[in-house]
Amino acid sequence: MTSMNRDWAGARKSGNNGPLLSDNRRANPLWLLNNTGIARSVFHMKHAVLILAFLASASAAQAECYADYKAKRDNPLQLQYGVAQVSDSACSKQAAARELAPKLKADGWTLLTVLSTFGAEGLEQRKASAGQYFLRY
Repeated sequence: MTSMNRDWAGARKSGNNGPLLSDNRRANPLWLLNNTGIARSVFHMKHAVLILAFLASASAAQAECYADYKAKRDNPLQLQYGVAQVSDSACSKQAAARELAPKLKADGWTLLTVLSTFGAEGLEQRKASAGQYFLRY
């Protein structure tokens, strides 16, 4: 049986045979510790955190939302153009209309239409046109 083990090519590969003791190549420390998966996970998590931080700053920059609108009052007929600040969740024409209509109705005005919604960058160009109704509601 011993002669069979000596002649058999797979004898060195079977059992508890470890690597050569004279192997003096420098081993990769991450391979030695077997934590390459952890390092890869941290790398991807860092990117996810950066992306989330960027999205949060982008939404914070869009925190101010304004709408310009037209409204009317009957007997006698009066028309109004105004600019109003609306909540961030109402930064679309339809949502701004739902938010502005009750505010205008409380003063006897009927909302005709919301022309547009915009950020703080559009305020200055609309200020003169809105006159006394600039940021009134």
